[in-house]
Amino acid sequence: MLIHPQIDPVALNLGPFQIHWYGIMYLFAFIGFLQLGKVQIRTRPWLSWNEKMLDDAFFYGAIGVIAGGRLGYVLFYQLQYYLQEPDEIIALWKGGMSFHGGFLGVVIAMVLLAKKYKISLLSILDFIAPLVPLGLAFGRIGNFINAELWGRPTQIFWGMIFPNVDDIPRHPSQLYESFFEGLVLFVVLWVYSKQKRGKGQIAALFLILYGTFRFLIEYTREPDSFLGLLIFNLSMGQWLSIPMFLAGIYLFKKN
Repeated sequence: MLIHPQIDPVALNLGPFQIHWYGIMYLFAFIGFLQLGKVQIRTRPWLSWNEKMLDDAFFYGAIGVIAGGRLGYVLFYQLQYYLQEPDEIIALWKGGMSFHGGFLGVVIAMVLLAKKYKISLLSILDFIAPLVPLGLAFGRIGNFINAELWGRPTQIFWGMIFPNVDDIPRHPSQLYESFFEGLVLFVVLWVYSKQKRGKGQIAALFLILYGTFRFLIEYTREPDSFLGLLIFNLSMGQWLSIPMFLAGIYLFKKN
């Protein structure tokens, strides 16, 4: 059995300021987004993007992912708590972000970007879809460093004990998500987007694959203690992934 290394979530202390590993993972995600976006601009001319549009997409998207991720966590996971403690909503340093909320926040941000440039929302989503998965991979590594969002008990030989939880071997589900929702999804979308595709096809593939990977991996992830399993013994993450998958199928067939 493996034992979680119990890494200090604070990477660097600078007097009264602390730099957390989770924040560093966000920084890596944002840098990766910009650098991969520049590669797409150079190698995929049919996308008709330029660096000014990329910078705006980054700015809008960063606001969308942070605001949407936090509000999604508040609404989808702990609404009752935050209604009682509204001051805690802005306490991002205490953790609590929802991918699905961040996803909706980014979509709303891209709607505003589409209006600014008077271009199709789908064309924007096609451009940014391959740029997102590596950021998801970094985010899940941050979860692993923080020893949060651990997996369900298991007897497999790579089961990992999280001392901050208990002494039961568990799935390192953060690493599963980092690999499949991050690295694998990135490789598939990057290769798929190397050729010109129908409008919405790349975004649709992102929705289908992320929804599938997240739904399946949730079976290895410990449900949130304050929610548990919901109807049909599915977790909140699974219920939120189903609409993504169905929307992806619809979009793929439509276009």
